[in-house]
Amino acid sequence: MENFYLTIALSPLIGAIIAGFFGRVLGRSATHTITILGVLVSTVLALMVFNHHVLERGEVFNQNLYTWMQIGNLNVSVGFLVDNLTSVMLVVVSFVSLMVHIYTIGYMHDDKDYTKFFSYISLFTFSMFMLVMSNNFMQLFFGWEAVGLVSYLLIGFWHHKESAVEANLKAFLVNRVGDFGFLLGIGLVLAFSGSLDYMEVFASLDNTVNQTLWGMDLITVICLLLFVGAMGKSAQVPLHVWLPGSMEGPTPISALIHAATMVTAGIFMVSRMSPMFEMSDVALTVVMVVGAITALFMGLLGIVQNDIKKVVAYSTLSQLGYMTVALGVSAYSVAIFHLMTHAFFKALLFLGAGSVIVAMHHEQDIRKMGGLRKKMPITYWTGLIGTLALIGFPGFAGFYSKDMIIEAVHFSQLPYADWVYYAVVAGVFITAFYSFRMFFLVFHGESRVDHHTEQHLHESPASITFPLIMLAIPSAIIGYFTIEPMLFAGWLDNAISVASRHLSMAELSGEFHGAAEMISHAVQTLPFWMMVGGIVVAWVFSIYRTKWADWVQKKFSVVDYVLQSLYGFDRFNEIVFVNGVKKLGNVLWKVSDSMVIDSMIVNGSARFIGFIGSMVRPIQTGYVYHYAFFMIFSLLIILTWTLFMGDKPLLVI
Repeated sequence: MENFYLTIALSPLIGAIIAGFFGRVLGRSATHTITILGVLVSTVLALMVFNHHVLERGEVFNQNLYTWMQIGNLNVSVGFLVDNLTSVMLVVVSFVSLMVHIYTIGYMHDDKDYTKFFSYISLFTFSMFMLVMSNNFMQLFFGWEAVGLVSYLLIGFWHHKESAVEANLKAFLVNRVGDFGFLLGIGLVLAFSGSLDYMEVFASLDNTVNQTLWGMDLITVICLLLFVGAMGKSAQVPLHVWLPGSMEGPTPISALIHAATMVTAGIFMVSRMSPMFEMSDVALTVVMVVGAITALFMGLLGIVQNDIKKVVAYSTLSQLGYMTVALGVSAYSVAIFHLMTHAFFKALLFLGAGSVIVAMHHEQDIRKMGGLRKKMPITYWTGLIGTLALIGFPGFAGFYSKDMIIEAVHFSQLPYADWVYYAVVAGVFITAFYSFRMFFLVFHGESRVDHHTEQHLHESPASITFPLIMLAIPSAIIGYFTIEPMLFAGWLDNAISVASRHLSMAELSGEFHGAAEMISHAVQTLPFWMMVGGIVVAWVFSIYRTKWADWVQKKFSVVDYVLQSLYGFDRFNEIVFVNGVKKLGNVLWKVSDSMVIDSMIVNGSARFIGFIGSMVRPIQTGYVYHYAFFMIFSLLIILTWTLFMGDKPLLVI
């Protein structure tokens, strides 16, 4: 079996190596064929793994492939842990990656670095596989950093744009903050357990009981540090600032990395570490509150965005907040369920936005669009499906996972759960409003398209529309077919751990008897009518009375300023961290470099040697009788010392 799992991981890597080193020689067609074939092999095998582990309930595979490093009793190995959680992640990552590879053929057709792009996205897929299949913290960290590296390369792929270079640097630095906390957490795990293997660490958790660090429970400190890593990777407040800027990268990257897979790595990691988080109510409360803040306040920012990709980006931030809330209330399986459904419809929305951008000759301002539904019917209908899934319209994929998160919060007994419940319910209205505002402005109403562009406006090629159709299908139906087995039948029970004092899926599922009943139940609840209200308000401001939007913007100019300034996070980071580091660097340069090192150590030692030289130089006259005089004088000193001081040495060395 290990060769089977190795093939899943290595197929994209082989494609990435061939495309990276030989792509220009092989040509475009051969390059994308090889990389797509590699990801296709992984996708087929991932479906077989899903069938074996989830549908046929096969045994968990946990085996080390080889020992990478051994230090005393510590073995750092490369190994795979494949259970139901891994199986679900493999299907999501491989399928979305396959669709993005196919989509890239059309989207990047005219790019001069076409082959390099395929190499990067295949390398990303390999890195993500290594992350989700790892059975130890060291391999997890390898995959964690590898996806971060490839993300950096892809965000700045169009490096001729200064904004792209700034965005990839920003993403890199912000994620270093999260990864620093993550690495400290891993270090503490090693300190208390003496191992980095998941199963060995979980088995030794009893050793942390009653242990403290910095005045807090040890396990709480560890979980909070690990969650800092998740905050960076999964873009939670305040480490969210990198994700909207990452839209500077090509649209396929937005779908692959910053919507469907990489940003969900933090959600996956916390779910995998559920035995640890379940031991700390403090850590769970922090996770829940941070998720609620992200879900609500990042959603509000989507209202004022006019860049089509940034609207979708802020919806990603908000939906990641929903997943994090689910983790905080111990509904790990619900978080993974929403991760899965979100991957399909969010990738669909990003790729749909890319289809519009290509048709509009790379215009991204939704205020300059309108009436595109007649020109782009496939993009329109698939976009509608993705939007309905995003807002949680009954029957679509996002409905089941989003509603289960809200219900899980409603059942939670954690502190601040009541506030969090109202935050996620308010988020339903906000999501529906900004999602349909974008949809109406792009596809409905009068055309605001430039005359020249409108003359050439047409549907995207098959390489773009085919992935849209393939992603629209699961966005519409996968929630209905998977909610009962995934949540109520316990698909993930062998991969997560929930303490008896916390929420159980058995308790939550007692409210429902099936997917169909959830729809009839939903229309009687507040979240449903909040969603309907969001759609209606979006229609009023975008289609029916467009001038009302300008009036509201002027009337609430202070609120608009706060939202347009993104709550001042970027400004704060620039003043405190960027300028602060610059000033600190100047101080260190002037004090340590210039004053201490240059003036005192380097130049000071040179001046001291020069002073000694100036004292000795007059003695070096070059006359023999001067040297003879000093030799005789020195000999007299030695003889005098010998006669009067006895055996005491003249010099002590």
